[in-house]
Amino acid sequence: MKYFKLYFLFVLLSIASCKTAQETTKSTEPEKAHILSDAEAKEIQGGMWIPSLLEGMNEDEMKLLGSNLTAKDIWDINNASIKDAVAIFGGGCTSEVVSPNGLLLTNHHCGYGTIQSHSTVDHDYLKDGFWAMNYDEEIVSPGLKATFIKRIDDVTSQIFEGITEGMDEAAKMKLIDQNINKVTKAAVKEEWQTANIKSFYKGNQYFLIITEVYKDIRMVGAPPTSIGKFGSDTDNWMWPRHTGDFSMFRIYADANNRPAAYSKDNVPYKPKHFLPISLDGVEENDFNLVFGFPGRTNEYLPAVGVSQIVNVLNPAKIEIRENALKIVDKYMKADEKIRIQYASKYAGIANYWKKWIGEDQGIHQTNAIQKKQMKENEFSKIVNEKELTQYKSLLSDFEKLYKDIEQVSLARDYWIEVAYRNVELLNITFSAYQLEQAYKKGGAEAFEKSKERVLSGYENKYKNYSAKVDQPVFESLTSLYAQKIPKEYLPENMKGVDFSKLTNDIYQNSKFTSLAGVKELLAGTPEEVIKKLNEDKAYVFGKEMHNIFYTKIEPKFQKINMELNAVQKEYMKALMEVFPKDRFYPDANFTLRANYGRVKGYEPKDGMYYTTSTYLNGVMEKYKPGDYEFDVPQKLRDLYYAKDFGQYGENGKMPINFLGTNHTTGGNSGSPVMDADGNLLGLLFDGTWEGIMSDLYYDADIVRSISVDIRYVLFIIDKYAGASHLIDEMTLVHPKKNK
Repeated sequence: MKYFKLYFLFVLLSIASCKTAQETTKSTEPEKAHILSDAEAKEIQGGMWIPSLLEGMNEDEMKLLGSNLTAKDIWDINNASIKDAVAIFGGGCTSEVVSPNGLLLTNHHCGYGTIQSHSTVDHDYLKDGFWAMNYDEEIVSPGLKATFIKRIDDVTSQIFEGITEGMDEAAKMKLIDQNINKVTKAAVKEEWQTANIKSFYKGNQYFLIITEVYKDIRMVGAPPTSIGKFGSDTDNWMWPRHTGDFSMFRIYADANNRPAAYSKDNVPYKPKHFLPISLDGVEENDFNLVFGFPGRTNEYLPAVGVSQIVNVLNPAKIEIRENALKIVDKYMKADEKIRIQYASKYAGIANYWKKWIGEDQGIHQTNAIQKKQMKENEFSKIVNEKELTQYKSLLSDFEKLYKDIEQVSLARDYWIEVAYRNVELLNITFSAYQLEQAYKKGGAEAFEKSKERVLSGYENKYKNYSAKVDQPVFESLTSLYAQKIPKEYLPENMKGVDFSKLTNDIYQNSKFTSLAGVKELLAGTPEEVIKKLNEDKAYVFGKEMHNIFYTKIEPKFQKINMELNAVQKEYMKALMEVFPKDRFYPDANFTLRANYGRVKGYEPKDGMYYTTSTYLNGVMEKYKPGDYEFDVPQKLRDLYYAKDFGQYGENGKMPINFLGTNHTTGGNSGSPVMDADGNLLGLLFDGTWEGIMSDLYYDADIVRSISVDIRYVLFIIDKYAGASHLIDEMTLVHPKKNK
């Protein structure tokens, strides 16, 4: 019963927190929102809010910042609202519907893998771009999905049913998992809809989310990488930015407008709502709303947890990826086929490599660890004063557990970064290792099912695999692994090894270096396959790494991590009780969120100020003929010199990117950035270097999101690509001029 009392206390405290914020905001007249001081505005920015719970505090805060939107304009399950125009794109980005015919906008880097999959040396859509001039030319993209959120229900009480105070954490989690399965299966939904349950506030609250997943998504348009990825890795996470980071797709549905697998009989999807597009652009302090699917944040970690990330774990991962990037980059520059094969993989490796570097710098620059320690000192003081004995050991528990988990966390990150992510041959042997484990646990039947899945995965992996590239990556990273992983987790077959000789031996003799070879290995009875696998040098080498991961690293990590999660869950509840006037939003977990802010520049360093917007003249200033990052297509140069910007220019200039104070992270890529009336201003695609630490610590003074101005998107579609038929589908508006 104590557990339920604590839960209800959590709910009451959440309401109390919202009420306090509401009372504060109502003391200021909404019509004065445009003259809020920076300090006042700072207090009500930041946060990733659940859209079904915007009424009250959030609605008032948005009005103070200049919004004309109501909570129901954004989220209404009974009527068309903005939520009906926003979808998960693929498995990790956001997209928005911008026409009554299912036209979908997202980032170029979100569509990059699909664009690459359709590209060949003869039809290089990455290099040259692609534009479908009619429905028939739109390219079917197998496996690509668009997912809409239809309903969000609080199911916390059902998930906690049966939980008692005396249960240990493992028993609690087992029962919670059972309850999740039970509630998911019993969810009320249409037959074409899906249901899943997500935890919020570190496991203190649970929501059932009903979705519709559209599976026939076709590629409509993409600018060349010289526009869609202009600046590439050099400009990634940086300002000023000049990137036209967008691509276009279309959702297709069956005759009833419902999700369906690809069919030539499918028709363009008819959305309940699509976003009108503003041609009026942005100005300093304009309100903007970002609506999308942020992936993962950890805002409520203790100081010791943040310190471990930026001082121990991130540096190790940065070093691994830096070594891989140097090698892959060299081969991509030398071979056009390899460039296409590795373009998407390289971008993925580089993205988080640079993010972690900026994250470490941002945490140190803002003194985030020290500020968290100060907050923890205040927390301890209040806990002692109010004799909240149930919370007194939380911070010391964190200290002990983070000390216990540090070495195994480091070992885990080394295995993930080397064996799973960056050495492709080891990743391939890992799939085979799972196949052998399936046979040991489930016999021939489990083996055959697993084999089918593994072979299907290999078909995709080998399409973009080059042993010539992977071999030096293997040598570099396995050598680094042997040097740096905590010694208790180092495999015997990596001790005292000449990695140059080992690498040559493996890549000259292993069947795993080609699809034909691996198919040969997997042919035959389960017993024959297992025997052949264990005679292959690459498999034998990888198997020992994978065995240590599953027998030593992962069990220990999960045991300590479960204890950490339990303390973090209690700490989250404690924070809301101890600091009832603070604003608490749930960490990102790739569910739909609203976050609001202003168009705003910032001071990255003393004596330096970054303005809110960039223009096409900045592209020309960076232009380097023939350079893979900063080349500029001839047609774009011609349009620039002719000042042929059509209706999309502004005072004789062509806007490209702009800044906002919005709190965003990975997953928000492609999110619509909307004005005070819900019109589309742009597509969010990045954050700035100085504020990249916002996954761990948000600071409104320096955290900035970067978006591509929708006018640049339209300019490229219309004037550069000549695809004006796509413009004709959209609804273009002038909200500022009409007021």
